[in-house]
Amino acid sequence: MEKQAQYDRAYLEMAQVWGQLSYCERKKVGALIVKDRMIISDGYNGTPSGFENICEDDNYETKWYVLHAEANAILKVAASTQSCKGATLYITLSPCKECSKLIHQSGIKRVVYATAYKDLSGVEFLKKAGVEVQHFPLEKSEV
Repeated sequence: MEKQAQYDRAYLEMAQVWGQLSYCERKKVGALIVKDRMIISDGYNGTPSGFENICEDDNYETKWYVLHAEANAILKVAASTQSCKGATLYITLSPCKECSKLIHQSGIKRVVYATAYKDLSGVEFLKKAGVEVQHFPLEKSEV
């Protein structure tokens, strides 16, 4: 296996482990932002700071204000002295339309995801915007 693929697998597996920290029950999603082989941010899906850690309502629907893993990771970078410009985002689930806009605007140049979401319009948007996107499936037994 080429060296980049080894790094891609390792970072995606770490994002998968990080996603297990999510309080969401329906889906646990993890994200890492890597720049120059350094993790500069991490995130998982969940409610905003100061809100109860319950992501689903009484009907088991995701609450509208739950932040996606990649949005949390990008917001952490925005609150730091780091920059996403030229970075790679590793995420366990392909990004939605809304997060794809954030990814593009933040300067992330590459996205590697493990599982495809049912709606791939976010992935198509990123490709159209010139962001390199790679589907890198992980085996269930790997983590």
